[in-house]
Amino acid sequence: MNSLLTLPVALPLLASALSLVARHRRRVQRVLTMVTVAAVLGLSVVFVAVTRDGDVLGHQVGGWEVGIAIPFVADGFAALLLAIASFMTLASVLFSIASGEDRHPLFHPMVLALVAGVYGSFLTADLFNLFVMFEVMLIASYVLLTLRGAAAQVRAGALYVGVNLLASTVFLVGIALVYGTVGSVNFGVLAGAGREPLAAAATGVVALAVCVKASIVPLHTWLPRSYVEASPAVTALFSGLLTKAGVYVLYRLYAVVFDGDPMYAGALLAIAGLTMVVGVLGAVGKGDMRGILAFHMVSQVGYLVLPLGLWTVAGVTAGIFYFIQYIAVKGSLFLAAGAVEAIYGTGTLARLGGIVRARPLLATGFILSALALAGLPPTSGFVGKYLLVRAAFDDGALLAGAVAVIVSFFTLMSMIKIWNGVFWGEPASEHEPMKMAEGMPVPAGGAGSAAGHGDAAGHGDATGHGDATGHGDRVRRGVGIVAPCVVIGTATLLLGIGAQPLLTVVESASEALLDPSAYLDALRTEG
Repeated sequence: MNSLLTLPVALPLLASALSLVARHRRRVQRVLTMVTVAAVLGLSVVFVAVTRDGDVLGHQVGGWEVGIAIPFVADGFAALLLAIASFMTLASVLFSIASGEDRHPLFHPMVLALVAGVYGSFLTADLFNLFVMFEVMLIASYVLLTLRGAAAQVRAGALYVGVNLLASTVFLVGIALVYGTVGSVNFGVLAGAGREPLAAAATGVVALAVCVKASIVPLHTWLPRSYVEASPAVTALFSGLLTKAGVYVLYRLYAVVFDGDPMYAGALLAIAGLTMVVGVLGAVGKGDMRGILAFHMVSQVGYLVLPLGLWTVAGVTAGIFYFIQYIAVKGSLFLAAGAVEAIYGTGTLARLGGIVRARPLLATGFILSALALAGLPPTSGFVGKYLLVRAAFDDGALLAGAVAVIVSFFTLMSMIKIWNGVFWGEPASEHEPMKMAEGMPVPAGGAGSAAGHGDAAGHGDATGHGDATGHGDRVRRGVGIVAPCVVIGTATLLLGIGAQPLLTVVESASEALLDPSAYLDALRTEG
């Protein structure tokens, strides 16, 4: 079983190379991507089952001795994130196929390379190999961000790669400092090293670089300006994977290197609260769907950082549960925004309206995920936020808990803003014609279909009942575009109603994270 830990990285990398060879055979690329990610999803479910009682899997790649080999370790936390990341990748790829975003020959190879880096960041237990995984993610994400080649995407890509290259440089400097002070970058050797001032300072440099990649305030400004320019499926993929890999690393560093040292609790709570507030205020001021959602990515990272400042079983359990459901919720919202853009050609609130009548399923998928993001019952977001706030109050972090509640109200306001502007009211076609967004593929067989001209009942091109050819294809593609966000939205509702089974698994994962002895034992074992 331990030797299987390499497969979540090896399979996507191999499939990426094969997909590149088959770059002119889109069907082959699609099959490779779907089969590979589905296989990793299956593996991750097995890992979750094996680690659910606190067991940890460990493997030294290549059979070299401990300290030389590349260490891969999976505890409950890593296994759960591996599973939800694979699930969101499948949803995003399905959307890209339905919308036609995967037409570029590099799309599938880069998606596979990206997820290989993400999976590797969850599993590796070595700072230098973690750096390598982040660089794999950076290269693949830059290509995906600029794939459409429009001027806005190129500018966003330049900002994205510039900031992240700087962060990578800081990361590498931090690794050198850690090695110079401790003599190793292996987590097994670094365990508890953060108690020493020099080692803590060196690891802090690494943590600073990771905070940039996680988009934590005040190191967040690059994210809203770059992510909104990516194609919808890519944005959904980024939102569910990239910044979350950074947050995961912060959890791991704090648990292993700093041993959950309470001296950092006040600073972590302050950073969490500031990130929540700055992100949500930015969202309230935006006037387009993806702009609002991008700032909420920043805000919600604050909720993920909050458990670090608590570092109790209740707090970390709430944090991991919120982590898992948030990856799905945020991805679903970006897929809903992508569906709106693909069908109507814009995500600007002022140019939309009345979609609930023409696209009730899309509206349902959006509202369920929006309620989860705001933390309203009976969704999974409510369970996660309720547990977080209760853990904060129980730990005496009253201000942090109050900020979390207040920010949730502002989150709800911005979700209502999207609902009123996009899904409610009169159809925008009665006021202003819409055009396809720059670089956006026309998913429904023609520009007229995508433009969304039709009456309130949906008897127009927006629902595929127009005079353009390819009616059946338009309907099938319309279902494919809408289905991912509807399925995920429904899942958030079901998870909110029946959260206990997952909470049981998550509590075991949080206990293992708080007491990393089993993780370190697996890391130090040859095999």
